[in-house]
Amino acid sequence: MPLSREIVNIQVGQAGNQSGENFWEMLLAEHGLDKSGHYQGSDPLQLQRADVYFAEVQHGSQTRYVPRSVQVDLEAGVCNKIKSGPLGPLFRPDTFLSADVGAGNNWAKGYYTEGAELVDSILDVVRKQVEPCDSLQGFQLLHSLGGGTGSGLGSLLLSKLREEYPDRMLATFSILPSPKVSETVVEPYNALLSLHQLVDNGDLTVCIDNEALYDICQHTLKIKNPTFDNLNNLISRVLCGVSTSLRFPGQLNGDLRKLGMNLIPFPRLHFLMPSYAPFYDPGASSYESNAIPELTKALFNRKNLLVACDPRHGRYLTAATIFRGKISSREAAVSVHDLQSKNSHSFVEWIPDNVSVSLVTVPPVGQKIAATALANSTSIQELFKRTLETFTAMFKRRAFLHWYTGEGMDIMEFSEAESNAYDLIAEYQQYQEASVDDEEVEIAEEVETVEEEEVIYEDEL
Repeated sequence: MPLSREIVNIQVGQAGNQSGENFWEMLLAEHGLDKSGHYQGSDPLQLQRADVYFAEVQHGSQTRYVPRSVQVDLEAGVCNKIKSGPLGPLFRPDTFLSADVGAGNNWAKGYYTEGAELVDSILDVVRKQVEPCDSLQGFQLLHSLGGGTGSGLGSLLLSKLREEYPDRMLATFSILPSPKVSETVVEPYNALLSLHQLVDNGDLTVCIDNEALYDICQHTLKIKNPTFDNLNNLISRVLCGVSTSLRFPGQLNGDLRKLGMNLIPFPRLHFLMPSYAPFYDPGASSYESNAIPELTKALFNRKNLLVACDPRHGRYLTAATIFRGKISSREAAVSVHDLQSKNSHSFVEWIPDNVSVSLVTVPPVGQKIAATALANSTSIQELFKRTLETFTAMFKRRAFLHWYTGEGMDIMEFSEAESNAYDLIAEYQQYQEASVDDEEVEIAEEVETVEEEEVIYEDEL
């Protein structure tokens, strides 16, 4: 049996815990486990790599599968709801950590005051989860950047994990605020302060935003008034899709490090746009074509993206596609190659073969085939620009700043976060405009300078 590379899941804040609960429900269904972690399935593939996310516990003659997960919130409400809900008995009781005060949508409370008091006990619980692992691959953090806990405490945890486990992968699934679906007025502050931390401490950040989730629910799935459950369901599909090649054997297998290796050409540009297909109105499912070329096309279609930005405004640096179901590897590779050659202007030409393909035979529950893609596109700068504009408008007038400085924060941190965001946008822009010709010019210029230096050196001699 192959050695599994374990992942520890950490869900922080209300959004992180709610989408996390949905993710575990989907994971149980895919691995044939019931809500208390006992195996009920019939396919041996379901258990072959279950220990990527689950720890095996012998309970009498039965084996229980317990999630390798830590649930954190600064208010007890959401954690208590999970504990008393149908998934309550699944998790270890000591993996729920909460405080009584809440972060009150304040990044500084999550990072400096309330969160800092809780962080050591969180790291102890994480250590307990890591110690029994044979070969820890890394951590995945589920959080949103708009509130106080997910953004502030999430950022603090990220920097602590980076210190303690410097050689492990840190992947985050970050729900970004969007102007159309705003929960609080200080979201731009919280999001940009978190972004500042994510740029430096994360290895791989999968960006998701509420605006795109609402659009998919309303326009594609025809749900008039989407609830958080509907939105979390979409997030879980992507989470399951991205982790498929880690959880099931397939023809071309990936792990977190391989994903990062293929997707991230420059360490700071590790913000990925996820997409999923097929999304369709349940009533129209019998009219949908399940052809592989259609599926591939849908993955690169704006409607199927979980971030509200338009890939046509940028260029793809890299992308990874993960197909699930009974699909021939040749068919998948050919359809990806065709899509690339038809839209060659959308992909940078200085990274050859920049779309990778993974295949897993196990489809999602209730579907015959499905696909997930993670794209590293320069168009994601739209997302950062949007947040930066609203951040700058408020920061210029120092609005709401006293809430942050009152928790011991320095105004300099806001200025640093702002300039880091400007730099990030400029970097994306630079690589969007870079072409092979530029490279050739640069090389020619370098050769010329070397030759000139040689001439000068000879003259001196």
